[in-house]
Amino acid sequence: MSKRIVIDPITRIEGHLRIEAEVENGKVKDAFSSGTMVRLIEEIVKGRDPRDVWAFVGRVCGVCTSIHSLASCRAVEDALDIVIPPNAELVRNIMFGVQYMHDHVVHFYHLHALDWVDVVSALKADPKEAAAIAQRISNYAGNSAGHFSDLQKRLTKFVESGQLGIFANGYWGHPAYKLPPELNLIGVAHYLDALEWQKEIVKVHTVFGGKNPHPNYLVGGMACAINKDDASALNAERLAMVGRLLKEAKTFVNQVYIPDLLAIASYYKDWGAIGGGLGNFLVYGDLGRNGYRDPSSYQFPSGAILGKDLSKVHEVDLRNDEEIREYIHRSWYDYADGPEAGLHPWKGESTLNYTGPKPPYEHLEVEKEYSFLKTPRWKGHAMEVGPLARVLVGYARGREDFKEVVDKTLQHLDVPAEALFSTLGRTAARGLESILVADWTLEFYDELLTNIRNGDERMANMERFNPKEWPQTAQGVGHVEAPRGALGHWIVIEDEKTKNYQMVVPTTWNASPRDPEGKVSAYESSLMDTPVADPEQPVEILRTVHSFDPCMACAVHLYDEDGKQVNRVQVM
Repeated sequence: MSKRIVIDPITRIEGHLRIEAEVENGKVKDAFSSGTMVRLIEEIVKGRDPRDVWAFVGRVCGVCTSIHSLASCRAVEDALDIVIPPNAELVRNIMFGVQYMHDHVVHFYHLHALDWVDVVSALKADPKEAAAIAQRISNYAGNSAGHFSDLQKRLTKFVESGQLGIFANGYWGHPAYKLPPELNLIGVAHYLDALEWQKEIVKVHTVFGGKNPHPNYLVGGMACAINKDDASALNAERLAMVGRLLKEAKTFVNQVYIPDLLAIASYYKDWGAIGGGLGNFLVYGDLGRNGYRDPSSYQFPSGAILGKDLSKVHEVDLRNDEEIREYIHRSWYDYADGPEAGLHPWKGESTLNYTGPKPPYEHLEVEKEYSFLKTPRWKGHAMEVGPLARVLVGYARGREDFKEVVDKTLQHLDVPAEALFSTLGRTAARGLESILVADWTLEFYDELLTNIRNGDERMANMERFNPKEWPQTAQGVGHVEAPRGALGHWIVIEDEKTKNYQMVVPTTWNASPRDPEGKVSAYESSLMDTPVADPEQPVEILRTVHSFDPCMACAVHLYDEDGKQVNRVQVM
C-alpha cells in the first residue's frame, strides 16, 4: 500500500522547502523536492554598477552571510581582469575558513543533530557516566559531571513545564533513535555550548568586514586598511584577536565537534548504506595558495566524479556553455526559447510564470511544474555538490591531507569506503573538511602576519576601478566552494552597467526538480529506498534532507496566492 507523505515546511533549514514522498512497504518509492520561495535578486541588480552588486547579492541569505558577496567580487574582477593583492586574498581566505567552521558546527548541532539525538532521553542519563564517556573521547574542558548534571536539571524543568522551547515538536521516543541516554545528554550539552561558541567566532568577520552577517567586501580587494598602530585600522590588537579566535575554533572542532560526530556515527552505521543518491559529484575548487586565479594551488581541488568512480576525476570549465546549463522543464519560469531549452548562466533568464496550485493545496502537480528552483546540469548530468563532493574529489585526486582524514575515519568507524556514498558519509564529510579548514585558516593567518612584518600592507588594487577604463562589454564568472557546495555567479557587463546576472547556488544543484529527460536531482535521488518506520513521524526523511543542509532563502520578492506583490523594498 502506497502513502503520500507531505513535509511542508521542512524545518531546521534556511528558507522554504516542501518534500513529498511516496512510501510503499516501509520505504520511499518516489520523492519530489519543491522550493517554494521566489528568487529574483538577479533582476534587481540589472542596470546597476557592477562594483555595487556584491552588497545586493550578499543579502540573498543570512546563513551563508559572506559567500555570495565573495562570489560577486570574483565575478566582476574576472570580467575586468582585476588582480587583488596577496593580503586581500589571505583575508578573504580567512573569512572563508571562519564561515566554514561556523556553518558546519551550527549545522551539525543546531540543524542536524536532533535527527540523531533524542533530547527527552537525556533525562534518563547518569551525568557521571556521561562525563566518563565524554572524557574518554575528548579532553574538552566542558566535559565534567557537574556541567552535564546542571544541564540535565535545566532540561528537566523544560520538560516538566510542558514547554520544550527550542526542542519542541521533535519526534522524541521514535524507534529510529539509537543513542544511549548518556550520549543524548552529551549531544544536548554540546548543542548549547556550540551556541555560545558560534557567537564568538563570527567576530573575525567584524574585524575584517566591519560586521556579521553580511560583512563588507570590495571589488579589487578588501576595505580594511592595515596599520599596526591605528586604533581604527587593522592593528596589532585586532590581528591578535583574530589569531586567538582561530585557535579556539580549531580546538572546538577537534575537541567537541569531531568526537561527537564519531561517537554518534558509531551507533548509526546502517546509515552508511542509506541516502547515497546520484553518485555524481561536482566541485568548482577554492582556497588558492597562490591566489584565486591559480586553480593548481586550490586547497579544495576542482573536478567531477560520475557514477561513484573515484578512479577518474573529470575537469570542469565554468565558461564552456556546453558544460553547465539550467533548465526550467519542471520550474515556474519561462524561457524565450521554450521550456525544453537549457541556458548557460551568461545567457540565463529569470522570468516567472507561476501556474501551480494555489495554497493551501494537498499535493504538488508533479507532472507539471512544481518548484521555484531551476534545474542545473553539468554536461547533461544531475550532480551533487557540497562537503561530500569536495571530500571525494580531494580523495580521488590523491591529496594526502584528504586521504588521511578519510582513511582514519573509515578505520575508526570500521566501515568500508562505500559508506561514504550515503547520508552518514555526507554528514561526516562536513566534519572532515572542518578539520582541514581549521588548519588551513591558521596557515593563511600566519602568511598574512608574515607579509605585514615584511612591510607589505597592500589591501586593494584600484587600478581598474574607473569605469572609463573598462571595455564596452565584458563577462566574468566568480565561483566559491560555499559550505553547502559549488556556488557560481555569472555577470555580463555592458556600458559600465550590469546587463545580466545569474547565480547557480548549491541548493539549486541539489534540490532542483526533474529535468526534460525526467532525471531527478540529488535530494529526490537520495530519498529513494529510505526506510520510514512511521509515516506520521518521518524522521528518516529529515535525516537525509538535512544532511545536505538545505538553504532555500535566495528570495527577494514575495507574492500572495493571487500573484500580487506583498512587499517591495526600495533602495534610496
